[in-house]
Amino acid sequence: MISSFLYKHRDFGLLIIRIGIGVAFIFIHGWGKFFGGPERWSKLGEAMGNLGITFYPVFWGFMASVAEFGGGILLILGLFTRTTSAFMAFTMFVATVMHLSKLDPWNKVIYPVELLVVFLGLIFLGAGKYSLDYILFDKKTNT
Repeated sequence: MISSFLYKHRDFGLLIIRIGIGVAFIFIHGWGKFFGGPERWSKLGEAMGNLGITFYPVFWGFMASVAEFGGGILLILGLFTRTTSAFMAFTMFVATVMHLSKLDPWNKVIYPVELLVVFLGLIFLGAGKYSLDYILFDKKTNT
């Protein structure tokens, strides 16, 4: 009985995940980076150097801040969820590589890995029916 109730309301579970992760990315991860300006973006963008990309660190930092701040907003709305999750997954991949390259302790490395897994899951699952994706686009492909 409980499992059928939970299965029937799985889209509500996706909404909870999207709101929780979205709020965290807007206010905890993205806000300071997004409004930090070029100096902050440059420092953030230097993490791409771990992937051999050393040009335009301000651009890469700005893109990471947009992925985190703007991505949080889009997750809450459930708009372009799969694409947003892909950008956020890449951002978490870069963060993971950065922490590994600095030989940070595992408790710092695992956090972006966990979020990477969440975003990979959202790429496959989509936003669910409580989303703008569901309302605006083909309902059969976004459920």
